[in-house]
Amino acid sequence: MPINRQFTLAPGEAAVIEGTGLRVQFVNVTGDSRCPADALCIWIGDAIVHVRVLDGTRASDYDLHTADVSTGNPQRATVMHGGIRIALVGLQPYPFSNRPIQPSDYRASMEVRR
Repeated sequence: MPINRQFTLAPGEAAVIEGTGLRVQFVNVTGDSRCPADALCIWIGDAIVHVRVLDGTRASDYDLHTADVSTGNPQRATVMHGGIRIALVGLQPYPFSNRPIQPSDYRASMEVRR
């Protein structure tokens, strides 16, 4: 995957980021409290996307939050790993109150930049 380009992964999938020596894996969603699209909520909620970054033989785990993507505050939606910025751009599908999301249905959109 070229650097500075958005990509989407399913749980368990990984992308090799060209020119960085990094492999970014979407492990799973560890929590999803986002407000369903068909409900009225006081807070937008949050989903936590667990990612693993493999740098040679070393693995580092990070949790990225969708609430920070929605509010435009990248603090917990972004992580720096060895001078490389890894950002969560979005998480699909969006929840509905009458339709549970199966863990395998999630898709995380991310972007890696120098």
